[in-house]
Amino acid sequence: MARLTKIVTRTGDDGTTGLAGGKRVSKDSPRIWAVGTVDELNSAIGLARSLRADPDLDVRLREIQNDLFNLGAELATPADKFQKGMPCIEQQHVAGLEELVEELTKELGPLKEFILPGGGPSGAQLHVARTICRRAERFCVRLRKEEKIGELVVPYLNRLSDALFMLARWSNQKAGVKEAHWKK
Repeated sequence: MARLTKIVTRTGDDGTTGLAGGKRVSKDSPRIWAVGTVDELNSAIGLARSLRADPDLDVRLREIQNDLFNLGAELATPADKFQKGMPCIEQQHVAGLEELVEELTKELGPLKEFILPGGGPSGAQLHVARTICRRAERFCVRLRKEEKIGELVVPYLNRLSDALFMLARWSNQKAGVKEAHWKK
């Protein structure tokens, strides 16, 4: 059964969009800024995956993309419409990112200096995704001040930005690209 049978609906021509549960909100509402930036982050990760740098990296990024769809669904659902069993970020997602960062830190070793974002195509794109992730986090912090959102949304995005940073470093190392250090 097709879920998206009609792409052009014209319902957003008035500057509003629908949330899960049917409520319509302005396309410039804090909730839509948060949802849209998570979508942008997911696309940036998709671009990193398209560069086909490493099969292990691709698997990890695909899992993250799936989690971001869950996060987007959670953000698109007002708290009063959220029901048990709906997609959302859970503690296991946050813990998984923490484990990934620990694993990559052991493999890469500690940083002694700040590094400049860049490197090979995949690593550089992951740095771009990291900065978009930080923006999504800021929008979710703003949204949380105005409306109730899932308690793990901001911690997840915070851990994800760390994970994307480490994945960028790891990707560059796998590609044989040396990190450029910040010179004070």
